[in-house]
Amino acid sequence: MEKVSKTDVMTERGPLLEVIACSVSDAIEAEKGGAGRLEIIGEFERGGMTPPRELVRCVLDAVTVPVRVMLRESDGFGVTGEAEVERLCDAARELSQLSVDGVVLGFVHDRAIDLELTARVLSSAPDLKATFHHAFEEAGNHLEAINDLKKLGQVDRILAHGGSGDWIEKGERLADYCRAAGPEIAILAGGGLNLASIESLLKTTPIREFHIGRAVRSPTPSAAVVEAGKVRELVQLIQAKTAV
Repeated sequence: MEKVSKTDVMTERGPLLEVIACSVSDAIEAEKGGAGRLEIIGEFERGGMTPPRELVRCVLDAVTVPVRVMLRESDGFGVTGEAEVERLCDAARELSQLSVDGVVLGFVHDRAIDLELTARVLSSAPDLKATFHHAFEEAGNHLEAINDLKKLGQVDRILAHGGSGDWIEKGERLADYCRAAGPEIAILAGGGLNLASIESLLKTTPIREFHIGRAVRSPTPSAAVVEAGKVRELVQLIQAKTAV
């Protein structure tokens, strides 16, 4: 039987739990727990950096769920110069040759989406979709930022946490983002989520995709690793609350 590429199995828009994975073990545990998509990153404690391409290849060989891959070469949400831009474009170009679902990236300049830079990087992988990550939160006007991102046809998701305040306040903002972003772009909620906050967002917003990191990880002597049981607990909540 012909193998189906992950790029041919684009994830439906929710309900879905996306799990950050930093290793093949993380990816396998996340899939075992029912994750609907993975975000592969390097250097978790720095907020996620471009992972080694060999890690991406190994993860793709180990799991069947869609995989998106971080493109980020330095701290912050800008770039340090042309050499860094070239590295980002090279990485995007290489990923476009693999069976990934898309890339994860985000650039801002003077509190506005850096459309020129984002478009340049994405042009190196024109067949891939993209998630615009938490750089979105650095924009001065979030609704304007959403309209800017709609100009980039490859961007189909925005990762957002809704700013400051409790999850009721954040939920109100996220619901506004959903209304502004649809139908072209889905809002992927993430940033300190747990069972209680996901349940709150399921009740008060149209969001049905959730991005999770620390909440599904347990510490070991050398790192924090994904546990299938913790993933399953969140997946079961999402499925139960969205069941017709």
